[in-house]
Amino acid sequence: MTADAQPSFAPTAQDAMSPNPMTFDEAITARRSIRGFSPRPVPRELVEEVIALANRAPSSMNTQPWHMHVLTGEVLDRVRQGNQSRMLAGEPVNREIEDHGAYEGVHRDRQVEIAKQLFAEMGIERHDKEARQDWVMRGFRQFDAPVSIVMTYDKSMEPGATIAHFDMGAVTFGLVMAAWTRGLGCVINGQGIMQSCVVRKEAQIPEDQVILTCVAMGFPDESFPANSVVSRRRDPAEFTRFVGWDD
Repeated sequence: MTADAQPSFAPTAQDAMSPNPMTFDEAITARRSIRGFSPRPVPRELVEEVIALANRAPSSMNTQPWHMHVLTGEVLDRVRQGNQSRMLAGEPVNREIEDHGAYEGVHRDRQVEIAKQLFAEMGIERHDKEARQDWVMRGFRQFDAPVSIVMTYDKSMEPGATIAHFDMGAVTFGLVMAAWTRGLGCVINGQGIMQSCVVRKEAQIPEDQVILTCVAMGFPDESFPANSVVSRRRDPAEFTRFVGWDD
């Protein structure tokens, strides 16, 4: 697509406050996962504004089971270091939700496809084990983003927290979209909480909450090649059925 049809990055915060902010269609079409961030600090007020918008997400029976722990500075650095060092040391993955494990079939195909797109943009060759390992470590470091929002939900929703997970998906999507319209890029990053014991300790997350995932957030680095990657999507006709409609 042309730059006009598919802008590479989110608007600036000033653009988002202009008389003609982007429409929902423009935002959802332009958004992509950001994996390279500017060192520019993110104002707390801007994050608070984004969270307030995301908080309008729907939830089952209005239960609103979510909590957001917004990390930056030394606390985030300790989370990064602990997460990465434990993974490099071969420690077992320590997540608080059930891990699906390896994907298979078409789901594995899509996983491989996006990896190929990212590696191509980054110039990482198939045989370059060192570069591939470095890329994985970037994920464990939450892509060196200046902000990480750890998403948790109330442990009282267990057992059978499937509906709470659905609600968490809604509020996380709202968070990512609200950030994009205000000039911030995000990537939903399960790697960043692979060692949830580290996250819980350093972020002082209460024991009555379950760590689900985290969202790396910051201003996009426009020079970072992987930020230009747009994941390919299926044609809606492949997964949509219309029942009871007149042809």
